[in-house]
Amino acid sequence: MPLTRDRIIGHDLERLAFRFTMLSDGDVVQCQISDAAMDELAGMQGTESSARQAQFTSLRETIERIASDLYDEAPRFKGYVVRIFIRHLAR
Repeated sequence: MPLTRDRIIGHDLERLAFRFTMLSDGDVVQCQISDAAMDELAGMQGTESSARQAQFTSLRETIERIASDLYDEAPRFKGYVVRIFIRHLAR
């Protein structure tokens, strides 16, 4: 079942990832995409932390589709976090 759009949390400088949530039957699913994966999708590198939200917004549909596909393939357990890395983009 595809995930549906929920909230943008923001850039996590400690993890070098952008965090957001999606919904699965009303349950919140934590998601994140690595900075490197977002830059790869955007065709650039070294995006400043302050520009990550704008970058995420411009790529949001693609990122959410990837997150939904990964969730469909993942084991289901409470607290599972969908994490998108560069290796997931070549699918």
